[in-house]
Amino acid sequence: MLSRRDFLLACAATPICLTGFSAKAGSIHTVNGTIDPAALGMTLIHEHFLVDFIGADNISMDRWNREEVVKKVLPYLMEVKAKGVKSILECTPAFLGRDVQLLKMLAEQSGLQILTNTGYYGASDNKYLPPWTQTESAEQLSERWIREYQNGIAGTTIKPGFIKIGVNSGSLSKLHRKLVTAAALTHQQTGLTICSHTGPAQTAFEEIDVLKKLGVHPSAFVWVHAQSEPNKSTYIKAAQQGAWVSLDGVSATNLDQYAEWIKTIKDSGHLNRVLISHDAGWYRPGEPNGGDFIGFTAIFDGLFPLLKTRGFSDNDFEQLLVRNPAEAFTIRVRKG
Repeated sequence: MLSRRDFLLACAATPICLTGFSAKAGSIHTVNGTIDPAALGMTLIHEHFLVDFIGADNISMDRWNREEVVKKVLPYLMEVKAKGVKSILECTPAFLGRDVQLLKMLAEQSGLQILTNTGYYGASDNKYLPPWTQTESAEQLSERWIREYQNGIAGTTIKPGFIKIGVNSGSLSKLHRKLVTAAALTHQQTGLTICSHTGPAQTAFEEIDVLKKLGVHPSAFVWVHAQSEPNKSTYIKAAQQGAWVSLDGVSATNLDQYAEWIKTIKDSGHLNRVLISHDAGWYRPGEPNGGDFIGFTAIFDGLFPLLKTRGFSDNDFEQLLVRNPAEAFTIRVRKG
């Protein structure tokens, strides 16, 4: 008899598995429903509207008032919408403040297309992992995430548009390798892209190796926080394998660095594997008025004008913020 993992691997050979579940290939999931990739438009691929760092043991949606959060966050969404942004990936995972009903409120009031995620975040030494991650298998964790894709999140009809996991820096622990494996199995059954909070290249390439061994192509993998890697030549190596290099910490204080890194990748011929964003925001439960909020405009106000002085064209900007996100997050199984 096939093991559960072997069964899932066998099912990955076709978008329709024996379970009767059919992946909706070629589309993108937002909190307001499914859209065509061509409708995604200018996209910020890594931002946050609310994050609660209290930990998985104590987190509760009672810790924030949705109306107050909307009042705080909405002006920043309207500000970036005025810059031409149509879509934002809200990357806050479960047990860190993911609230899909809040995201739907913000989507409806801003007119932006917002994507949410499934998956678990193991970085920060597992503080944000639910207890069952310690005892359940990768297959069991994957089944939880697949159910959110099939049925909706937390009793709603809102479905995830990508997978978000997180791992510590350094060599993958047994637990974090399990998270990567669960993400691979989930991808094979849903076609959702895997975004992994990673940082250093050593960890990223270990994750890519796990995915390859399970039959998932690196093009299904987003190396989140790649800017944390000091050896920037690794960007080219990852891009050559087909992975997405996410430089997602753009701010007014680091524009020269980001311009240099992005130009290096462009000169190598791999601009089509780069994703950029701010990793900014966010409402902080427990702080007065939600704490300080950092907006999402540094790319438009600072980075793009600087890149123009270095030979970047409007076509390059469209590559970075329109074509690459649509390619990266279109739902489809990518077999290796």
